[in-house]
Amino acid sequence: MTARRTGTGGRARVPAVLAASALLAGAGALLGGCGHSPANTASAGGTGRPARAQAPAGAPEATTYARLKGVPRDDAPDGATGGLVVHPAKAVPVLDKPGGRTVATLPAQQLGGPTWVPVVQSSGDWRRVLLPSRPNGATGWISGAADGLITAHTPYTVKVDLSRRRLTLLKAGKPAGAWSVAVGGARTPTPTGRTFMLATLAPATRTPSPLVLPLGTHSATLDTFGGGPGTVALHGWPDRSVFGKAVTHGCVRVPQDALDALAKVPLGSLVFIGA
Repeated sequence: MTARRTGTGGRARVPAVLAASALLAGAGALLGGCGHSPANTASAGGTGRPARAQAPAGAPEATTYARLKGVPRDDAPDGATGGLVVHPAKAVPVLDKPGGRTVATLPAQQLGGPTWVPVVQSSGDWRRVLLPSRPNGATGWISGAADGLITAHTPYTVKVDLSRRRLTLLKAGKPAGAWSVAVGGARTPTPTGRTFMLATLAPATRTPSPLVLPLGTHSATLDTFGGGPGTVALHGWPDRSVFGKAVTHGCVRVPQDALDALAKVPLGSLVFIGA
């Protein structure tokens, strides 16, 4: 599969699977309350004009550890997209509107792996993307012509139905698997809305899951968990009796066959969490 690098006029080959490059100890401390997955990409195109701004040194990085100010919130949390995702080969500025004020920078890496974020709106050469930072639903605009910006398409979507406690994986709009899962309890609910597959972690320490799939969203009731920023994740769980129950601190626990399937979903793919 290929991906297009915009702003340079060239193409870059992208591996079919882009996994996190390092095994991160203490992955459980990062998460919003549970416990653990790789990514890939397909093809896309872009424009060729130079970026209108460079990432300023003083702007905060849009990572799972950040709380951003002045960013527009996602106003279409149920909205589907065409699967367009982007990866900055180097840090790019994030604006509050096309040609507006810089509110953050989007780094090239997240949690030891490549940054891929979904495009949820376009306006000329500008792309509105979901961000992995607090507040939940944070978005921002980046130049679609930024030097080194790589675009791709993913056919995958993940849907989590909290009331039914069920996760469905879709490929090109068609069901590719459905599983009973465990979701957040009454005091630590799984946050709703539109988010995305942020990273793949293979914990270096013994955990209940061999892989952790952090999402670009956070617990609404826990500012921190185990020393981390309260990031919500999809991950495995060895005790199948929890599936179908609301018992977690916000993460979504999935059976092993679901984890195996989710491990093949590209980073940046949309995840819809509904009540």
